[in-house]
Amino acid sequence: MTRASYPLKLPASIKDAAARLAKEDGVSLNQWISVAIAQKIGAVETAAEFLKQRAGPAKPVDMLSFLDQAASETPPHGDEFESARSL
Repeated sequence: MTRASYPLKLPASIKDAAARLAKEDGVSLNQWISVAIAQKIGAVETAAEFLKQRAGPAKPVDMLSFLDQAASETPPHGDEFESARSL
């Protein structure tokens, strides 16, 4: 396995919590952070792949017909699109 260094700057509270959890797991802080990053990568890539498969060949433009049929309601305050605010 090839290793690469990366200077990681963490807020003290996050570093302290990670160090505590690493100690509870009986591993080094470096190993604990590496596993945490690997888990996050796996979750993000799995979700992206699931959504890609679920969408199939659909494209964003394919949703326009559904949106055209939707009721015209004003979105709740704070839920507007930025471009809609400037119209």
